[in-house]
Amino acid sequence: MKMTKIVRTTADAFYPFCLVFGLYVVTHGHLTPGGGFQGGAVMATGTALLIVSRSYREITGRLRQTMLKLCEAFGLMLFLLAGLQSLANARPFLGNWLTQTGGFVGSVVSYGPNPGSLDTGGLVPLLNVGVGLEVFGGLTLIILCMLSGIKEDRP
Repeated sequence: MKMTKIVRTTADAFYPFCLVFGLYVVTHGHLTPGGGFQGGAVMATGTALLIVSRSYREITGRLRQTMLKLCEAFGLMLFLLAGLQSLANARPFLGNWLTQTGGFVGSVVSYGPNPGSLDTGGLVPLLNVGVGLEVFGGLTLIILCMLSGIKEDRP
């Protein structure tokens, strides 16, 4: 069943905000409650909003399953390669090798009350991005697969 034009327009308007808020939750996961899983779920919820407001055929024309599978695979590979890189640096799997580089995410946390800074996460922000991509792609694929068996109402 197709929703009204108001519902479709509202869903189209809210979809980018869901994606941006999901990315915010992913990138700030080491400082605030949230992280990769929660941010990926927020982004997948935005996709579910689009699916509810439109027909399955229309959504599969916009969202390609191959792109979602690539997103999921890229997130998994990012997570695994970050862990394997620490093995290459003679550290344990998922050892925090980025803190020694002193780059963007390798800053040392100051002593005392700290409001938090994005550049103090070490390996955790990279892992959050990998998990967020994995969860976004996986949950969206699950939603699409669940809805693929539903037949559309015919008037």
